[in-house]
Amino acid sequence: MAGSRTSSANASTDEPVDELVAAVLTASRVLVGISARSLAGVEESVTLTQFRMLVVLEGHGPSRLNRLAERLEVTASTALRMVDRLIAAGLVDRRENEQDRREVVIDLTAAGRSLVRKVTRVRRTAIERVVRAMPVTRRRELVRALESFATAADEPAVVAEAAGRLGW
Repeated sequence: MAGSRTSSANASTDEPVDELVAAVLTASRVLVGISARSLAGVEESVTLTQFRMLVVLEGHGPSRLNRLAERLEVTASTALRMVDRLIAAGLVDRRENEQDRREVVIDLTAAGRSLVRKVTRVRRTAIERVVRAMPVTRRRELVRALESFATAADEPAVVAEAAGRLGW
C-alpha cells in the first residue's frame, strides 16, 4: 500500500509539471519561429546558435572562452569554433585578458552589437503582436511566470529600458 500511495502521490505531483512542460514547449515553438524569422535577413552572416553567443556576450559582457562555453552549455572546442566564425564575420573579437595574459577574452565588436540590436527590434515587434493578442488580464500573470522561468534558468533579465539591447 505504501508503495502505491507514493506512486500516486508522485503521479499527482507530476501532472501539473507535465501540463506546464507541454505549455512551455508549445510557447517555445512560437518563440523559436519568431527567432528564426528575425534572423532571416542576416542568415548569411550568423546562425541561430551563433546569434545566441552574441546575445550572451551582450548580456554578460566580455567573457573568457571557458565561461562563455559554460553559459552556452557547449564544449570549449565548440565555443572556439563559433568564436572563430564570428571573428571572421567581424562580429566578435578576441584579446588578451589584462589580469591574466595567458587567457583570452571574447567580446562583441560594434558590428556584433548592431546586429544584436537589429535582430532584437524585429523580435520585439513580433512578440509584441502576440502579447497584444492576449487577454489583458493574463499579461501580468505571464510576466511573473516568465520571470520565474528565466530566473530558474539563470538567464539575465531584459529590463524595459534595455529591451532594445538584449534579445535572443
